[in-house]
This record gives sequence, C-alpha cells and structure tokens, in this order.
Amino acid sequence: MVIHTAPTEMQQARIVHMILSKKTEQALQVLGSFYHVEPPEIVVGTIKGKRRTAFAVYVPKERKIYAMNSDIFYDPFIILHEFYHHLRTQGGPHRGTEKHANLYAKGFIDSYRSVADKIKAHKAIG
Repeated sequence: MVIHTAPTEMQQARIVHMILSKKTEQALQVLGSFYHVEPPEIVVGTIKGKRRTAFAVYVPKERKIYAMNSDIFYDPFIILHEFYHHLRTQGGPHRGTEKHANLYAKGFIDSYRSVADKIKAHKAIG
C-alpha cells in the first residue's frame, strides 16, 4: 500500500490531541476510517527479542501494537510510528522503514504544534 493521501493538518492535530487525552483507541479508529483499514489493537506486552530495545512493536500477523507499558498508549509519536507499520502491511509485504515511520509520526506532531501555535496566536489577538 502506498500512502497517497494524508489527513489534513487539523485532522492530524486532532489525532495527536486524542492520544494525549488518553483516547488512543478512538484515535486509531479515526485513522483506520480515514485509510479504510481495520485499526490495530493495542495491548501491553513485549515481543521476544525486542523486550529491551523497543517501546512498542507492531506484529502484522496479529494486527496488534504491543507496548512496553500502558504509558506508551499516550505517546503520539510511538503510536503513530507503529500505526504507520500497520498501514504499510495492509496492502501486501511490509516495505515500510523506520525512517518513513518516524517521518509519518513527526508529520502529525508538527501539525499538532502548528495548530496549537495558531490557536495561541489567535487568542493573543482576540
């Protein structure tokens, strides 16, 4: 699957806000709807061989994001990074790289910061 379109800046900011507000499953539902894919499940657990090297891991065969602990559920960068891996596996072999997953997540974080800055500037004027 090639990701041709991305949510708008406002949609991305909303998704980050949802994750920060402890509504991660809802954020994954919104992303799943946007991309027309079933969202992954997110659970606390570790994967053999990754126990000390990763905060979270996406397991394509299970369609699950395994997080080291429940605090990870509310880290937008990690959740969006793992969602990218989920998204890339929906159309066949996984070809996503860590670099692309990082850029995907960073785009959402940047949108969130941009929208927050615009809101602050608007409040300062008004």
